[in-house]
Amino acid sequence: MPVPPSRAPLRLPHVVCSLVLLALIAGCGAGGFAGTETSGGAAEQARISGVPGPPGAAASAAAPAAGAPGTPVEPEPAASPQPTELPGLGPKTRAAVPATARQAFVVTGDSVDSNRSTAVLYTRDGPAGPGWRATLGPWPAHNALNGWTDEHWEGDLRSPVGVFTLTAAGGRLAPPDTALPYDLSPDFRVTGEGFHGEPLEGSFDYVVAIDYNRLPGTSPLDHTRPLGEERGGGIWVHVDHGGPTQGCVSVTEDRMRELLGALDPAMEPVIVMGDAESLGR
Repeated sequence: MPVPPSRAPLRLPHVVCSLVLLALIAGCGAGGFAGTETSGGAAEQARISGVPGPPGAAASAAAPAAGAPGTPVEPEPAASPQPTELPGLGPKTRAAVPATARQAFVVTGDSVDSNRSTAVLYTRDGPAGPGWRATLGPWPAHNALNGWTDEHWEGDLRSPVGVFTLTAAGGRLAPPDTALPYDLSPDFRVTGEGFHGEPLEGSFDYVVAIDYNRLPGTSPLDHTRPLGEERGGGIWVHVDHGGPTQGCVSVTEDRMRELLGALDPAMEPVIVMGDAESLGR
């Protein structure tokens, strides 16, 4: 029996079916796999069709990719310089260095009983600056015959351990270019022999007074002893004579000239001196 016209199935010509199928396939290729390779991607397709794309698609299309040609690159912030402490000093010794000091002549003895040491001049630009840096040295140096002591007494042949200001200089020879007050005097002449039989002549041609048991700022020849005569005095940095001292620190003549030229009263220089173990406390 024939099927009524209203219920007859719709049969499209084969050509039309093929065109529809091709359109569907093309749509999958553009929408399913062309996310980054098709010009405009999902945002462009949404603009054309009027259908909203996925969240953030419009922003992604508008903003150029990082590192793309013509894209400004923000510079990395510069790392802040880390403060540099004076090497080899423990908390007790470091605390004794005045906060205003910007020069420190650090003399480190090999051991508590040794008369040999190493000297380095450190400088910093300011209390809040980037830290200490070595500006002279390291230099070999001598100290007292018997080494070091925390409690110096006259005649013990030991150098005092501690942090002391450096405020005056002097010598038998005319000074190099120095900013320190300098006492030029023939009274710095010395004769005789050292502990190893070496001649002492010329040892005081250049000296820097170490402010142990003395009045800061006065001539190294000043004999005022605030702690009493029994606690010793006349502790200087002077020209090395090739052997141990009685209590002073000594470096070669050319090093003394360099030191005098570098020390600046405006930088409130200090000497930090002692054996390595004591300075590490």
